[in-house]
Amino acid sequence: MIRLFKDGKLFYQHRFQDLDFLIDQQGRLIIADHIELDEQDVDEVIDCTGIHIMPGFIDPHVHLREPGFEYKETIKTGTNAAAHGGVTTVFAMPNLNPVPDSLENLAIEQRIIDKDACVHVYPIGAITKGQKSRSELVDIDEMSKEIFLFSNDGVGVQDEETMREAMKKVYQNNGVIIAHCEDEEELKPGGSVHDGKKAKEYGLVGINSASEYKQVQRDLHLVEETGCQYHICHISTKESVEALREAKKKGLPVSGEVTCHHLLLCEDDITENHGRFKMNPPLRSKEDQQALLAGVLDGTIEMIATDQAPHSAEEKDCTMDQSKMGTVSIEISFPLIYTYLVKPGIISLEKAVELMSCNAAEIFQIPGGEVENFEKADLTFYHLNANQKVSPKEFLSKGKFTPFEGKYLQSKCVMTIVDGKIVYREGI
Repeated sequence: MIRLFKDGKLFYQHRFQDLDFLIDQQGRLIIADHIELDEQDVDEVIDCTGIHIMPGFIDPHVHLREPGFEYKETIKTGTNAAAHGGVTTVFAMPNLNPVPDSLENLAIEQRIIDKDACVHVYPIGAITKGQKSRSELVDIDEMSKEIFLFSNDGVGVQDEETMREAMKKVYQNNGVIIAHCEDEEELKPGGSVHDGKKAKEYGLVGINSASEYKQVQRDLHLVEETGCQYHICHISTKESVEALREAKKKGLPVSGEVTCHHLLLCEDDITENHGRFKMNPPLRSKEDQQALLAGVLDGTIEMIATDQAPHSAEEKDCTMDQSKMGTVSIEISFPLIYTYLVKPGIISLEKAVELMSCNAAEIFQIPGGEVENFEKADLTFYHLNANQKVSPKEFLSKGKFTPFEGKYLQSKCVMTIVDGKIVYREGI
């Protein structure tokens, strides 16, 4: 199938331009100022007037839940949700059953990805056996034959020597550690919310900031020792931002992400004791939120992720002390950033594209992040003037619980293309 796209604004060579483009039978882009073809030469001409076309978004932090927890999400529903939001590449966290801690277990996940995924999926291997916070290392040399990303997301690696050895092995194999930083010695049983005003208001056990930043600080020292490429998951505290900033000044191979919810919300925005406000790490103080934004603005934090973590209604439709940790936003991540950061002039639209696509592709050295002539097309199409109300029942994900429920957002995805094929389309 050959499709011609006319009169849109295409993000090309790091700026939006009035360009036409064609996607040929091999899924490759052909870009020009103006393209005119006879009707018999193309299968469809798509009018993109009023549409901004960007490189497909890359989300480095997604829980697809399959195999093992299909009642929460499947690779099919999770990647359909990604496409609904204009996300064309996701990194799949290893909180699965079986845990991808061996090539045998990884192959189970990969077979489902090959069969059911409609976007690019990079599976992440566990750092330790069983993805336990205190356990022996997986065979990183063997696992590196198939993957380059390793994480224990959901639990921090508690033993310093274990993390040091993991970094050495990952470095030797040109891989990346994606670290969930959480010091269990700083945690109290049953922690549900940031150890601040809402913990007191609702009588809940708090989760302190040191539980995150102490392990960030430890790991950054290990990066300096080992040279391993290291990426920090879902940064939530001002101390973590500052530690990453100092590490970058030293020229260390480090990067970090912030989620939409940590960047746009703080504990003050928790309006009720309900599971939709419970996630790990929790929504922190206003001061922490401001530090996260400062980190985005000065380039300390290079990526916006979602930590898309779907759960069932039974696990989330309850008070925070009873709820599982996790929220969903992959289907509204760009509209959130556009509404709350781009529209008010806090960041430019081009900066948003860098944070949600270009930077991840460059840092992790994966395809995507740029619109390239004569290359396979991974694109997201957005009508920036469209309005929508966040209604979780309309999500394609099985996860329906988000702190953004009921918010009014501007911009809406109308098409997503992966490898030249349309995987989501509505309204164009």
